[in-house]
Amino acid sequence: MYVYMLTNKKKGVLYIGVTSELQKRIWEHKEKIYKGFTAKYNADLLVYYEIFDAPEHAILREKQLKNWHRDWKINLIEADNPEWNDLYEDLF
Repeated sequence: MYVYMLTNKKKGVLYIGVTSELQKRIWEHKEKIYKGFTAKYNADLLVYYEIFDAPEHAILREKQLKNWHRDWKINLIEADNPEWNDLYEDLF
């Protein structure tokens, strides 16, 4: 299981999601398969993700991150990805 963060640009909008198939889910965001927040704001750059062994742990982490202040989320991203690079290609 994965918790992931998407954006449309460096320090742009942030979207947090959870999935069991990260490559497929990010591709769906990039292709605008579902009309929702990420399609509306063109948030398709994978800037952060975490891996979990159990779905319940991933869901708890997703909820935790969604309750964080924006600055905390930005600090979390920049600790591992200071340039806000799209990590999607690294998944292959």
